[in-house]
Amino acid sequence: MVHQHIDLSSSAHSTRLEAALAALVQKFELPTEFPADVLAEAQAAVTQHDLPEEDRTDIDFVTIDPASSTDLDQAVFIQREGSGYRVFYAIADVPSFVQHGGALDAETRKRGMTIYLPQGRIPLHPEVISEDAGSLLPDQLRSAYIWNFELDDAANVTSVSLGRAQVKSRAKLSYDGVQKDLDAGTASESLQLLREVGEKRIALERARGGASLRIPEQEVEADGEHFKLVQRAPLPVEDWNAQISLMTGMAAAEIMLEHKVGILRTMPAPDEPSIAKFRAQAKALGAPWSQDVKYGEFLRSLDLSDPKQLALMHQASSLFRGAGYTAFDGEAPEEPAQSAIAAPYAHTTAPLRRLIDRFVLELCDCLVNGRPIPDTLRAALPELPDLMQAAGQLASKTERAALDTIEAAILASHVGEVFEGVSIEAPTAQHLEKAQQSGRKPYGTVQLTNPPVTAKYEGNVAAGEHVRVVLKEADIEASKVSFEVAGSNSPETTGDNTGENSGEKVAGNEHSAS
Repeated sequence: MVHQHIDLSSSAHSTRLEAALAALVQKFELPTEFPADVLAEAQAAVTQHDLPEEDRTDIDFVTIDPASSTDLDQAVFIQREGSGYRVFYAIADVPSFVQHGGALDAETRKRGMTIYLPQGRIPLHPEVISEDAGSLLPDQLRSAYIWNFELDDAANVTSVSLGRAQVKSRAKLSYDGVQKDLDAGTASESLQLLREVGEKRIALERARGGASLRIPEQEVEADGEHFKLVQRAPLPVEDWNAQISLMTGMAAAEIMLEHKVGILRTMPAPDEPSIAKFRAQAKALGAPWSQDVKYGEFLRSLDLSDPKQLALMHQASSLFRGAGYTAFDGEAPEEPAQSAIAAPYAHTTAPLRRLIDRFVLELCDCLVNGRPIPDTLRAALPELPDLMQAAGQLASKTERAALDTIEAAILASHVGEVFEGVSIEAPTAQHLEKAQQSGRKPYGTVQLTNPPVTAKYEGNVAAGEHVRVVLKEADIEASKVSFEVAGSNSPETTGDNTGENSGEKVAGNEHSAS
């Protein structure tokens, strides 16, 4: 029979994999250590750090993150207030540790953001800040910026304030744990309100035409020297928690637009040819997009257990392009919106992991509370778009290469075997024409059933259709896998145990790889 299962945690190629992952750090010239003057400045900032005078340790904040996270940027507490809600959102006070123009400031501008690799993270800040004094760890006094939102009964924001205060998180919670407690009915009232407010904020997002891609994520899980690749759909609590962050970013954007100074996360609306193409793809895949249904509402309606609709969700990424940062001072930008959110938006809730959030937090605090903007902060604004764009591109390339390396290691023992999958992207007409002119084979994209690998394949199978592909190459050192359509591509032959129908060696349950 064709490939049904791979044990992803085998260590058959662990030595090669470890070396290949380490080589990526050198290939992309990632900084493995902080300079001595940066470490000294960070340690001095921690030693000399003073907590704000205002004490809000009475608020029962909790953090909600992946279970292994220790760089905790956000903590939340929600309570009922009349017919509406009050949301307190604490954000790590990174600005109080970083002096403008200092060595640490310069180093973080070089790095831009934390990069996450299977073997560990390349942090934006030294660990004495990002994993300790600046992180909102449980049962520890910490300095934080507190966003204080009043919401009406539909979860619309009616007022917002911002200020620095002492906080103490009550617990470090995980998404899995919170979801289980909510499902069991044992969650705290604040977490139950997180679901309630989150669902109402999602309804508001739908009403304004916001959209989000719900593509199942490929994740690398590390267990000592072993790695395994898993694919999972986000839990509902992740969406509800994300809505609080989105609400905060939208509030920050409105504050900066009102005062005509700041920096936004922007993305243009898709053009008409792209929309027309996506409508045609939706119709071809049996899920036509009605003219009277908003884009975000249509994406939320897709059933990702249906291969054709999963393929369509992948195709939707073609409309999420052109994201960047727009700095302004004196005049607000003509097109300030982030089109996927369908509102102006700014990054402001992850200052431990992303450079720009530190500046937005400090700027919004000045604007809300009537304090003058430091010249060094104002001068940094026009530099940030290029810094963030470069950092984002580097992080994306590095993390994609690491995932490709893991996939190659998982598949290295299975060259020549046949895998089941779904074609999520067929070659375009332009690609087919170029392939014909050059004499090369056209390429599509396949999502394997197991392991959960997304890869290019030689061939031309319509998006959403079942496809059987043969693994041609799995090069760990080159971070590369390649497939081609099997000799027989009919799902009716998948129970054949001899390979006679496909002419290829096929995989069985006894195989394992790492």
